[in-house]
Amino acid sequence: MPYTITLIPGDGIGEEISSAAKRVIEATGVKIEWDIQEAGLNAIEKYKDPLPQSVIDSIARTKVALKGPLTTPIGTGFRSVNVALRKEFELYSNLRPAKSFRGIKSRYENIDMVIVRENTEEFYSGIEHYVDAKRSAAETIGIVTRTGSERILRFAFEYARKYRRRKVTVVHKANILKYTSGLFLDIGRTISKDYPEIEMNDKIIDNMAMQMVINPHQFDVVVTTNLFGDILSDLASGLVGGLGVAPGANLGYDAAIFEAVHGSAPDIAGKKIANPSAIILASAMMLEHIGEKEAARRIENSVAKVIEVGAKVTKDLNAEHFVTTDEMADAIIENL
Repeated sequence: MPYTITLIPGDGIGEEISSAAKRVIEATGVKIEWDIQEAGLNAIEKYKDPLPQSVIDSIARTKVALKGPLTTPIGTGFRSVNVALRKEFELYSNLRPAKSFRGIKSRYENIDMVIVRENTEEFYSGIEHYVDAKRSAAETIGIVTRTGSERILRFAFEYARKYRRRKVTVVHKANILKYTSGLFLDIGRTISKDYPEIEMNDKIIDNMAMQMVINPHQFDVVVTTNLFGDILSDLASGLVGGLGVAPGANLGYDAAIFEAVHGSAPDIAGKKIANPSAIILASAMMLEHIGEKEAARRIENSVAKVIEVGAKVTKDLNAEHFVTTDEMADAIIENL
């Protein structure tokens, strides 16, 4: 019996890379019935709503979604659809692996770290307003709860145990944010006692950013709050070649959304030059989530092989000899 999964192609380059990911999944032999839904700019044009109820209803029914990039206006306009989906389905854990690929020129080799980011609280919870009538000052409130901290920290340690990771680093700013970050750190220290086989250490966020640049190999699983996690996960992606090879998963109790974490890149939309690797790797994470582990490994290995050879990759990976989005997907399919 085929799986039923929600597909949100996204806008900008979303349609192109989502189509590539669909073809790669189909080539593995895993049968999926896609419930295709529109959100973001495309939904604004059609339904006057960036997040139509039909999208929410679909994910509530299928429990699993694959999502392409969605544009979020900067400074004005509608709030992030990505954030709204995380809050709607309480997708409290954002999982961002950062792994080196042979064939990508970067400062470091053999990086293999995972950023676990709390996904629903703190400064992304949407509690903000102007504090005067003239709008000359604004306030954003970041709330950190014991419940939210406990579940994301335990998720990180459980992930480390499941995948036989050696260390969990808790990132905070408890020297200054003594109540919010202090609470997060205290809970991390308490939970770590339940996992004696896993080393636990902690880093202040500014030092953490420096240490990741100086020596990223010292980190394995990194767990932190929402804003810090957003920043560090992009930094980690930069260490292994950029967002073009950065997949992500948003996981909750009852639903999961897998995505390419890069933006919608409207400047190259329709040119068929977008790198589909991130959403294809996110597809592999999705397949593992639903129990299709062999297909997931085949996709990961094939993407790695195509990138290593470098003959059939997009322009961002090989500026001298490059192929289209679809041709790179074809090469990945051939290597399955």
